[in-house]
Parts: sequence; structure tokens; C-alpha cells
Amino acid sequence: MNNFNFHNPVSIIFGKNTIAQLSDILPQNEKIMLLYGGGSIKRNGVYDQVTKALKGFDYVEFSGIEPNPSYETMMEAYEIAKQENVTFLLPVGGGSVIDGTKFLAAALCLPEGVESWGILQGTVPVEKAMPLGCVLTLPATGTEMNGNSVVSRKSTCEKLSFGSLLVMPKFSILDPEVCFSLPDKQIANGIVDAFIHVMEQYLTFPNNTPLQDLWAESILRVLIDTAPKVMSDHTNYDAMANFMWSATMALNGIISRGAIEDWSTHIIGHELTALHGIDHGRTLAIVLPGNMNIRRAVKGKKIMQYGERIWGITQGSDNEKIDKTIEKTVEFFESLGVPTRLSAYNLGKETCLEVAQRLANRGVVNFGEAGDITQEVVVKILEDRI
Repeated sequence: MNNFNFHNPVSIIFGKNTIAQLSDILPQNEKIMLLYGGGSIKRNGVYDQVTKALKGFDYVEFSGIEPNPSYETMMEAYEIAKQENVTFLLPVGGGSVIDGTKFLAAALCLPEGVESWGILQGTVPVEKAMPLGCVLTLPATGTEMNGNSVVSRKSTCEKLSFGSLLVMPKFSILDPEVCFSLPDKQIANGIVDAFIHVMEQYLTFPNNTPLQDLWAESILRVLIDTAPKVMSDHTNYDAMANFMWSATMALNGIISRGAIEDWSTHIIGHELTALHGIDHGRTLAIVLPGNMNIRRAVKGKKIMQYGERIWGITQGSDNEKIDKTIEKTVEFFESLGVPTRLSAYNLGKETCLEVAQRLANRGVVNFGEAGDITQEVVVKILEDRI
């Protein structure tokens, strides 16, 4: 097990009718910016609950944060926040709204004249951030309990990320009932996203982390068990609650402490979203099976552990066990209506080459848990999923 530090300061308020607690936990005498996406929070009643709780507070609204939040949109929010002298941020939505707000929180505290895109490029350090709290409406990314953020730039077709403890929410409200009206596609994407978050931290190679492995496997088991229940009945409170909490636990830092992490599936998947607009969770469902297959020399022992403990695969040679485990993983994703091949999006070898070249152009080479993913390996992983 590797050395590690662990500190997670996010206060979680979980359960029915918890949005009303905003009036008690929001800081007094702050100028609040309420941020959200499209009209869904107005259709499902969340907006009314939030604004009722904000009665008596000084706040301004910003809407229109899109899936895969764009740098351009967040800079519009930046200008309004500066004009309105905002001092606290309140995103209400899923991972995109919260991720975009985290970037905004860091950008608002940069010295005058510093290019905020540098935060995503890794050239501008995050030394201060405006405080934020959030109301989660879509389980998936775990952003409600971590310091990670992913933002896209339309003008350059880039999708980049950053992480900082300074942008971790002060609190996050999770009410499973607000997810009852979500469409099937968003729930399916969220299940896959949470599942692969676990895999990025677990499916590497053995490093004497038995407790972390068991935690990770328990999240995978709950997601597999919960998926058909929540997909067949969105109003099943118990199923939705377990899905929501599993997605949070998948990426709040607990299962990765002392473990070896990968994140190559995300690195490659981000390029598919940036280039072709494929939903984030769906890019991951394409890349992970290819990653497991092509890199079985690195991941083989953990793939077989995962196959045995999660899918009950114990028979056959090592390669046969790995093949069966990949097959079961693909079956799970596709049972949710999530395609696992590039051909489902009319993409082929040209895309494989383009993704690999874009990563190489940015110097993203020799990545993955073993530093073995070269430009050529990226092509092989994607070609495996045509």
C-alpha cells in the first residue's frame, strides 16, 4: 500500500426534503450566485424548492450551463459574477453544472489579467477559490464530494480537467426524489460513469490494498444490483438512494487512498466527447473494454479478481477468464442501453488515429498506471472497439 493523506471536508445532507435545509446552511450576508443548466430544474420542482429556501438571501441567477460545461459559457458567468460582486456559488444540477462552477470558483480568484484556461492546462496554479455548496440532481460523477472538474472549450475542441482541494463544496445536498423525473439515458449514463470511476481506481494491478479492493467491489456490486431496479422504476426511492450514494462513494477519495490509479479510460474518452459530442458515460463504455483487452498484461491479475468476485468467473485459462470478464462487463453496459462500440456512432479507424494524435500533440504519452500507453496503444484500444 502506498503512503497517503486523506481529508474530505464536504458535509453531505442526504435524504428526502433536504433542499429546504439550504436556508439554514447557506452563509449569511453573502452575495450568492445560483447556477443551473436548462429548464429541467424548473420542470421537476427543484428550482421552486431552491428559490423558496433562498428567500431573504441576496442572490443572482445564471442558467444555461450545458452538458460538458464549456469554458465560453463559464466565462459569461464569470463576467456576471464580477459585476454583481458575488461571494458564494450555489450550483444546482448534475456533474456538468457543478464542474463548471468549480472552475468558476477558481477563475474568480485569479489575479487580474491571468488567463483562466491555464487552470485546465495545468499552467496556472489554483491558490484561492470562491466557496461553493451544491444541490445534486443527477448521480454520476461524484463531483459533489471531490475537488475535480472537467471543462470543454468549444473553440479548440478540447476537454480538460483539473483538481484542487480548494474547490471542494462546503456542503452537498442529495435528495434522491429529485432524480425521479430523469430520463432513462441520463440514469444509464450515470450508472456507467460511477461504475467506471470505481474501475479506474481498482482495475490496475495488485498493491496490497485489500480493504480498498473490498470497498470498490462493494460499490460495483450495489451498482449492478441497483441498475435494473432504478431503470425499471425511477420512483423506487430505495433503489435511487443506493444509486445516488454509490455514485458519490465511487469518487470521494476513499477507495483510492494507498491504491494505484489509472484514469486512461477517461483520458481517451474525453477526446471522443470533445471531437464527436458523445455523452461522457458512453465514451467510457466504449473505451474500458478495449483498455481491458489490449492491456491485459498490465491489468490481468485484477481483471481476474474482478471477474471472480463480481461475476463469479472461476473456470478456464487466464486469458479465457479475462475474455469472459470483459464479455460480462460489456453485457452489463449494453443491458442499460449503452453501446460499447465506436461503430454505434458511425466512427471508425480515422477516429482512432485522430484521438491518438491529439493526445500525442499535447504530450499525453506514456500514461496509465504502468506508463505503458503510447500513441500506438491508444490506437489499438480504440480499434478493438470499432
